[in-house]
Amino acid sequence: MDRKSGILADRAISALFAEGRLKSEGALDDDQIQPASLDLRLGSKAMRVRASFMPGRAHTVAEKLERLTLHEIDLREGAVLETGCVYIVPLMESLDLPEEISASANPKSSTGRLDIFTRVMVDHAQEFDKVPAGYRGQLYLEISPRTFPIIVRRGSRLSQIRFRTGHALLNETDLLGLHAAETLVASDAPNVSGGGIALSIDLKGSGSDGLIGYRGKHHTAVIDVDRKDAHDILDFWEPLYSRGGNELILDPDEFYILVSNEAVHVPPLYAAEMTPYDPLVGEFRVHYAGFFDPGFGHAAAGGTGSRAVLEVRSHEVPFILEHGQVIGRLVYEHMQEHPQGLYGAGVGSNYQAQGLKLSKHFRRG
Repeated sequence: MDRKSGILADRAISALFAEGRLKSEGALDDDQIQPASLDLRLGSKAMRVRASFMPGRAHTVAEKLERLTLHEIDLREGAVLETGCVYIVPLMESLDLPEEISASANPKSSTGRLDIFTRVMVDHAQEFDKVPAGYRGQLYLEISPRTFPIIVRRGSRLSQIRFRTGHALLNETDLLGLHAAETLVASDAPNVSGGGIALSIDLKGSGSDGLIGYRGKHHTAVIDVDRKDAHDILDFWEPLYSRGGNELILDPDEFYILVSNEAVHVPPLYAAEMTPYDPLVGEFRVHYAGFFDPGFGHAAAGGTGSRAVLEVRSHEVPFILEHGQVIGRLVYEHMQEHPQGLYGAGVGSNYQAQGLKLSKHFRRG
């Protein structure tokens, strides 16, 4: 039975386009609509700006860009975005939302795993990655590559957006009940608090080689965000191995790819989101919150054993992570209806049934 509140599924997102509530400068990509989200595409130009900014209640993004733009970059044939710089790109998609529908955005999984900092902005916004109910206007993406310089072009997809009506978050009692019925994380005694279910870190390594993660290298070549299996891992990453101590010292401002100790499951009638863990427990954070679509880790969609890959950064001081330490939380929301497709089941998913896995841009072997 369909709900009045909840995350809009693929069928409803398609309907928004048909009704003119979602608009695009060009025809949609075949796999652009996901089970519970829409991939957003870069437009034809990027503005290099002096600094990140918030439009604020009194201004549009375009008004701020008039004052802050250093130069404009043509993306139609592809362009390099450098580390340490901030760029604003008008997106190909724009909105004319009904009064009851709001939205939120997040980097795509591959974007986070490349340490590309992205945030969606809208006119008169006072928060990043939030689109108020009834918003009508352009969408913009702030992009700041942190570790690797990147090549992007018109149509590149770095961010994704979810649409919702009403309040759909599961509370702690709901989470415990759903876990008992569906096993949300592979734990007999799940840590449910703060509105989410905890994930811990694997620092033992499940493979015979003891690989526990990767640390990003500096001063590398560029990564083309639209090319799959194009780069050698060792040109960009330093592999990290367990040496029997079950701990890892995070160096300040280094970027790490690690993996959860628990397998994760998102049942078909739910969507999940990774939230950064409370910084009061340590000087680190999961740097990129992320969406988990319905069907992630779902056995019927080929997802048995799917782990959460974690993009981790320490701040200010070195910090010791220990195996099994809580490092993030998943919050779950109701879907309005069952999606037509599930994550991993023929919708172009790259990370179903994953363990420790870098982004799709890197080839193994």
